[in-house]
Amino acid sequence: MLQMRDILWGLLFTGCAAAIQVQITPALGEISVGESKFFLCEVVGDAKEIDWFAPSGEKILPTRPNISVSRTDESTSTLTLYHANVDNAGIYKCVAKNGGKEAQATVQVKIFQKISFQSAPSPQEFNEGDNADIVCDVVSSPPASIIWKHKGSILQSAKDVRYKIMDNGHLLIRGINKADEGMYNCEARVMARGEIDFRLIKVIVNVLPTIRARKTEVNATADVGESALLACDADGFPEPTVTWTHNSVVLETGDKYSLNKDGSELVIKEVKKVDEGDYTCIAKNKAGEKAEEVSLNVFVLPNITYFNNQTASEFDEEVTLTCEASGDPTPTISWKFGNRVFTEGEQASWTRPDKYESLDRNVVVRSHARVSSLTLKNVQFTDAGRYLCTASNSIGEDNQQLFLEVRYAPKIMGLVAKYTWEENPANLSCEVAANPRASVVWFRDGIELPSSNSTNIKIFNTPTVSHVEITPESQNDFGSYNCTATNGLGTESKEFLLIQAEVPSSPKIEEVQPFSSTAVVEFEEPFSLGGVPILKYKVQWRLPGKEWKSQEYRADKDMTRITIVGLKPETTYEVKMSAINGKGEGESSRASTFKTEPVREPNAPILEVLPGKNLNSVKIKWTKQDDGGSPIKHYLLRYKAKHVSDWKPERRLPPLSDYVTLTDLDWNTDYEIHVVAVNQRGPSEPSVTSFRTATEPTTVPDTADSGSVLGTGAIVGILIVVFLLLLVAVDLTCYFLNKCGLLMCIAVNVCGKAGPGAKSKDIEEGQAAFSKDESKEPIVEVRTEEENTPNQEGGGPTEPNETTPLTEPEPAAADSPNTVVNLLPSTAANSVTESFSTPQTNPSRENTTSSPTNTAAALSNSPEADPECNVGPLVDLSDTPKAAPASSLPVLEPVSPPCANANGPQSQRESVNAPGSAQSKDLQVDGPSKDASNSPCSDSTTSAQNDGKTAKDDNTKAETEVKNATAEVKTVPNEAPQANGNESKA
Repeated sequence: MLQMRDILWGLLFTGCAAAIQVQITPALGEISVGESKFFLCEVVGDAKEIDWFAPSGEKILPTRPNISVSRTDESTSTLTLYHANVDNAGIYKCVAKNGGKEAQATVQVKIFQKISFQSAPSPQEFNEGDNADIVCDVVSSPPASIIWKHKGSILQSAKDVRYKIMDNGHLLIRGINKADEGMYNCEARVMARGEIDFRLIKVIVNVLPTIRARKTEVNATADVGESALLACDADGFPEPTVTWTHNSVVLETGDKYSLNKDGSELVIKEVKKVDEGDYTCIAKNKAGEKAEEVSLNVFVLPNITYFNNQTASEFDEEVTLTCEASGDPTPTISWKFGNRVFTEGEQASWTRPDKYESLDRNVVVRSHARVSSLTLKNVQFTDAGRYLCTASNSIGEDNQQLFLEVRYAPKIMGLVAKYTWEENPANLSCEVAANPRASVVWFRDGIELPSSNSTNIKIFNTPTVSHVEITPESQNDFGSYNCTATNGLGTESKEFLLIQAEVPSSPKIEEVQPFSSTAVVEFEEPFSLGGVPILKYKVQWRLPGKEWKSQEYRADKDMTRITIVGLKPETTYEVKMSAINGKGEGESSRASTFKTEPVREPNAPILEVLPGKNLNSVKIKWTKQDDGGSPIKHYLLRYKAKHVSDWKPERRLPPLSDYVTLTDLDWNTDYEIHVVAVNQRGPSEPSVTSFRTATEPTTVPDTADSGSVLGTGAIVGILIVVFLLLLVAVDLTCYFLNKCGLLMCIAVNVCGKAGPGAKSKDIEEGQAAFSKDESKEPIVEVRTEEENTPNQEGGGPTEPNETTPLTEPEPAAADSPNTVVNLLPSTAANSVTESFSTPQTNPSRENTTSSPTNTAAALSNSPEADPECNVGPLVDLSDTPKAAPASSLPVLEPVSPPCANANGPQSQRESVNAPGSAQSKDLQVDGPSKDASNSPCSDSTTSAQNDGKTAKDDNTKAETEVKNATAEVKTVPNEAPQANGNESKA
């Protein structure tokens, strides 16, 4: 494009000689208000000056603030409009000059206003029911057309008359409601430019509050620390705030009032009477406010504010008690004395409704307002005491005790007669009522008691009673005694009688009901008791012409039957009775004759149902009746549920039993029980009873003895497990520390191992033993290449152990009995000890250590069955006998075994090993000989030997060839593994 332009300009220049041409790019300029734009003026030809002129005709200078002119080179100039406004519109001219030559070009600049929302606030709020004017002010050039949308639909007045688009573009909604709430789209369009823009406006419709009191009237009680709750529920949008007022004062949370979070509940603390009145609940939001009245009625409990106690003398004309009370509602006052109640208005007449009079007109109750009085006329000493004044209204009552004190002369009361007998003390009691207190004196025949001659009389006084205790010694002590009481108002006397008691008369036998071995005697009590209660009844019976047998029975209240037991069947008896009181035994009744029945079946026992330990168990208890003349052999019991026909298995119970417990019964079920007593003649009639079990509980009841959830078996099991764990812990400790215990025996017997650390300990002890005496021969390690050992269970070859012989047994040795060879030093001062190590080695290789001296040739075959006769004592190389030289050889001394071999023929197959074929994989000299003395068997090869078992199979024989040509002899001065003394301890 640029090339074509240059060509055209070149042709024009050539055709027009030296003329100047001006062109403005772009040729037409449209600028939106606030935008910036530049125009380029290009000149063809030589131009000394290039200037821009404003629409007003004035030259545009570079100093103008929003219009800039700049010349980039000799042929171009740029006009820039910054943030254009309407005033910048017009025709701009570019003029190029060169001497007298001039050329110009113009460009028309148009400034237009883009769509701009000057006022479209969101949200816009309106009250429900108002005509809502939704504001949306749009500015543009040319003016834009406004379209309103709601919920995706264009709002048109033709469709809904409530909507109207105003001339200013606002949306008018007549009678707006909550359903009109939401987002509205105000959309502006300029058709000439195809320009469109919109704003979303949120419309909120506020709803005037509604308010409702939960209770329009609330009752409360004053002065009891009670609180009153006033509540109202308010609704509206936005959520209204609730406030309370009382007597035009706004109530706030404090010591007296308490409001909840939203203010809907008002709590009035410690209600008083002054709090009574109307309270206003006000709900307020943006739409307005509403109020509701709540009335608080405060009632006051009755309270007796005044009362008076009175004192009067007997036979006074009248005395008045007064009681005053307050309360709201006004309380009613009533009076009570003992069981008598005096209430205002009772037995009142139409003319005197506020007055009550008793039938004898000695009690009058009068009331006025909150005051009531009780008037007593013709006061008696029985009127003295506590009067109760009660003030009551609809919400409660109050009581107050008033006391009336009556002063009167003594009154003597109490029983005037007392029965007793010689040497039996008796009390005569003189009860005295008097105010003030009276003094009491006893007289006998005009002589005040006690006197010097009456040593058998004692007097005891209490505030209200005086007792005289008399122990009759003769008939003279019985008779009349006088009690005299005196106070400041008068004196009163009364005679008391002490009467000689008699023995009771005889009871009357009405009927004797005989059975086979018992008889029931029915009788009437004596008509004369002798003045004192009957203590016992004595029953006597006998065979005709024989001696009487007797038995005494304690006398119970209303006792009329006595049962005689131990009678013989089909036998005639005589029976009589007498009564016994404190005085003695009375006369016997006339004898009655009866005959017992022959031997028969026993009477049915009497049953009683008692609750069991569990809810579905019962205890059936029975009482034995007449046995029919033959001892009861047993009882038979059977039971069943009433709704089934099958009986449970019959139970036979011993004759001395008297109850049985039935368990695991069905819940909520009726049961029937039959119990039969059986003697030699047969069963009795069944004794029948029934019961109903309890309903099955839905939850486990709490019991006092349910302290532990676990049963006895579970607790014992836990204790056993804990004990076993302790044993295992102790055994593990012994195994790792002392190389002993059950695990040590298992390791040695099964695995052929002495336990962890045993070998290293053996090596250390071996070094110590060797270093103690350097004159001894070094320990020689013999390694054999091929060796087979029989399996302990009689199976195939297994790896060798400490009991496997290394050489073929000698024929003579195989037939000889088992012997033990002791290795003894020549001085016999110390014993020689041989120990065998238990660690298991590779089957293809066995290490045997022995002394190169000839002493090893004296070793006999290794005993295995009995730990008492395994090997001889250990050789102690650490302490060389002082009496013998170091090079002296031990003497072979055959000895008989200390115990018999339990394995019999097996011991005969043992042979004496060669010097280089010791029976352990590792043979070395051990420590001091005292280890051998501590254990009867110093060979600790396996724990199986300690248990009396042999580690060698009885059916196979190990054959080990020691070939001198292939034997590898190695001197080991300090590394001979050994089985230390700890293994023998295991």
